[in-house]
Amino acid sequence: MMVTIIGRGHSGTRAISHTLSASGVYMGEPLNKSGDLLPPQEMYDACRVFGSYVTYKGNMEWDFSRVINGDPDPAFVKLIESYLHTVLESNTEHRGWKIPETTLCYPWIAKMFPDIKYIHWVRDPRDCVMGSHVTDDLSVFNIDYDKTGDERLRRAISWKYQRELVKATPAPKHVCSARFEDMVFKQDAVLAKLGDFLGIKLAKIEMRPDPVGRYKTDAGVHMFDFFKPDMDECGYAY
Repeated sequence: MMVTIIGRGHSGTRAISHTLSASGVYMGEPLNKSGDLLPPQEMYDACRVFGSYVTYKGNMEWDFSRVINGDPDPAFVKLIESYLHTVLESNTEHRGWKIPETTLCYPWIAKMFPDIKYIHWVRDPRDCVMGSHVTDDLSVFNIDYDKTGDERLRRAISWKYQRELVKATPAPKHVCSARFEDMVFKQDAVLAKLGDFLGIKLAKIEMRPDPVGRYKTDAGVHMFDFFKPDMDECGYAY
């Protein structure tokens, strides 16, 4: 069984990465404290190759037709295979990887690995935009957008872009979704659901409640109108 996690940076993906590691899933090496497979440079470069195939239409709309309909660029394939070499070369029965930038190239990852298992990891966007992440500025990965000096808006646009990309990607054979908040407050249910999906028993790790709802004590802007349709879809009240 091979698995990867699809979720934006600061969406709590470290929780599921640590869970998988604690459950005997080999997540490659070396890993950082967030459970990301290192070094990340080849993944970043692969995302830049991918980003050059996405066309910005304006008004936070992107044309993904080239990445959805076409085959992955050979340079992308080479970079991903090199980045994942410890995972791909492992003979461990259960293996996988986690790094948030996988989300930035999800359609081509799904084409390269059509038979693996994908966990879609979601978190309330109001909490997601609280902290900075390398994917905040999409132009770093050759993705055009309406540039802004507003840091929170830049993060929000990145969240929206990644959400749109995930929704535009044809569903792989094996995909399962989970919310970070449910992992915190309903961990047993989430582990049972994902364990059935993966076909393994998942270990329970410590989950602190304080990361949930941090936006409630935030003095900055953390809510944007363009969040609303996706928040409705994901079950977040506003």
